[in-house]
Amino acid sequence: MTLKGFFLLLSIGAFTAYYVYQPIPDQIEERWKLMLTDCFFRTLSHLADFSELTGMKDYMGVMMFITFAERVVPQSDENVHVSEERFDGVEVVVYQPKVLGGETELRRAVIYLHGGGWCLGSSRMGPYDLLARQMVIDLNSVVVSVEYRLAPEHHFPVPYEDVYRVVKHFLQMEVLAQYAVDPGRIAVSGDSAGGNLAAAVSQQLQQDPYQQVKLKVQALLYPVMQALDLNTPSYQQNQNMPILPRTLMVRFWSEYFTSDKNFFRAMMANTHNSPESAALLKFVNWSAFLPESYRGKYNYSAPSVTLRGTGSGPDTLSHSIADPRASPLLVPDADLQSLPKAYVLTCEYDVLRDDGVMYAERLRHAGVQVTHEHYTSGFHGALMFTMWPTDFMIGHTMMENLIRWLQQNL
Repeated sequence: MTLKGFFLLLSIGAFTAYYVYQPIPDQIEERWKLMLTDCFFRTLSHLADFSELTGMKDYMGVMMFITFAERVVPQSDENVHVSEERFDGVEVVVYQPKVLGGETELRRAVIYLHGGGWCLGSSRMGPYDLLARQMVIDLNSVVVSVEYRLAPEHHFPVPYEDVYRVVKHFLQMEVLAQYAVDPGRIAVSGDSAGGNLAAAVSQQLQQDPYQQVKLKVQALLYPVMQALDLNTPSYQQNQNMPILPRTLMVRFWSEYFTSDKNFFRAMMANTHNSPESAALLKFVNWSAFLPESYRGKYNYSAPSVTLRGTGSGPDTLSHSIADPRASPLLVPDADLQSLPKAYVLTCEYDVLRDDGVMYAERLRHAGVQVTHEHYTSGFHGALMFTMWPTDFMIGHTMMENLIRWLQQNL
């Protein structure tokens, strides 16, 4: 090899190492695996930015590659019967235990809502398929995995409404009988944006005076709970952390509501609140609802309020971010008191950590029985990293602990 070739190879190696390396806290296990995983996500994000800038394809259209890459065809196996159906017009994948001859016992049921920032993800992705099968086997349960429509093609409240329709349909006595489900043992669960939808659905069902069948438990996994303050201590501490940097989470929120880039820029600056939404900031006051151990070195200051329009109907956007169906943390205490028993999972290295912690605190203060499981070495999305090549031990631990809690409480 010539000296010139050697220096070229050395330069390429140095650039690769510089690009791959990310300062990841020592407390996180399998740090290099996370660096490599994050390198893939960052590269795809850069490509998506370039594609949108040049007008080839919008950002989320490129990021959907993640969904397509992990997509599987849900199929029955020796233990689980799988069917793709429609509940009130919404696509679902239903997982059921294969029935032994003469079995008549009613089963548990879990309605599961996938994550992906309301813009990405699918119930048909490998990790969700694996989780559903594990729940069927370990809980002897029926699992309904919901394929709700996604933003930015379908803005809020379409994804929420899809999920609510599925839940209402499934909770009909004749439908439960069709799947041999015990009406008193039904859970709703979801991760990230799916946790947001699960919390919102739980609240709305409790307020429906005509709803006869109630949910027994809700399991919220690093949920997104509010869009009013995007500068909580966890947003600040973890703004550059894999797998969900602050910029991406703010982009998810923005795309959920509107395709107007002015609103995204306002959310990035945390200046997107109007007088209407500012009236609800008392429910997101992390100096009151966040235990001191999570506040760290950060001091509370309320987000600013502006009357400036975004060009996309500011009244509509103000109403949307203040809507508890989008931000479940915003409901008053009285609306929390009758909610089902809750499991809330949070991760230390996650911009959404404080959302989940504050909701767990508010539920507890309202008299709801809450199990808050905080992973001091956890990072966002870890529960879905359970398959090669992104197979993390903490993801398996989270899955085992979630299922164990459901075994004991559902």
